[in-house]
Amino acid sequence: MTRVLVTGATGFCGRPLAARLAHEGYEVGAVVRQSPSPPLPDGATVTVQPDLAEPIDWPPLLAGIDAVVHLAGIAHTRGIAEDRYDRINHRATAALAIAARRAGIGHFVFVSSIRAQSGPAADHVLTEGDAPAPTDAYGRSKLAAEAAVAAAGVPFTILRPVLIYGPGQKGNLSALARLASLPGPLPLGAFANRRSLLGVGNFVAAILFVLKNPATRGETYVVADPRPIALADIVAALRTGLGRKPGLIPMPARLIEIAARAIGGGALWERIGGELIADPAKLIAAGWSPDPDTTAALTASVRAPQPAA
Repeated sequence: MTRVLVTGATGFCGRPLAARLAHEGYEVGAVVRQSPSPPLPDGATVTVQPDLAEPIDWPPLLAGIDAVVHLAGIAHTRGIAEDRYDRINHRATAALAIAARRAGIGHFVFVSSIRAQSGPAADHVLTEGDAPAPTDAYGRSKLAAEAAVAAAGVPFTILRPVLIYGPGQKGNLSALARLASLPGPLPLGAFANRRSLLGVGNFVAAILFVLKNPATRGETYVVADPRPIALADIVAALRTGLGRKPGLIPMPARLIEIAARAIGGGALWERIGGELIADPAKLIAAGWSPDPDTTAALTASVRAPQPAA
């Protein structure tokens, strides 16, 4: 039986990944910040490590492990000092990758971010061939972690997912879901700017795919649903999932941008107001088969029972 150590196994992506791994017959070791409630799948071995910024004795946790999926880290959040991003997203990843190499781990899957490659918007379709150009501390810490993993000498695969959605979604999509829940029409009908998103089911399937395919070792992949979706269509899908009519009124996007920036919403505008299209063709060509229907998956993400924290 293949044993996989998953860091961040109780998070938004980690919990469904741990469940899928167990279902597929893997033995799961979970490194988490606090004891999971509800519990992880039967048979998962849980180790609590409250803070990745503190030194961790990795060798006992890696004993008998065949592969590592490193999900844990600080997400893209305002108000976090650059040094803390670096300590947790970069230096802690480097320490784990070095420990994995010393332990003879056969495969180290590092979940980075599209923000290691780009800012919140891009004027062209992003592929793995683009020179990385992160624009903030979060993206720089992820890019530095990628370099550390590659330098550690452990067999690795690096994934750069775009914004991930699913039941219990957080961050920008949670904010959009709250907006979508408002009664009455919304002035977003003219928002044709397209964004690449990634369903959590597709993300988990990508992890399973690279774990099962040795040819993915040594590679970096952009991970996204196959087709980008316009912001207006994102909000319409969320409203449909909440049992509302789309109710989107066309209003010039520029006027809404001016209003958003005037009331301090510039940061959110930068993250959702522009285009960001990422092309997952490389991973698809390798054999990954994602669900192509982002609209239906977005609608289902707000209809589904929301998972426990």
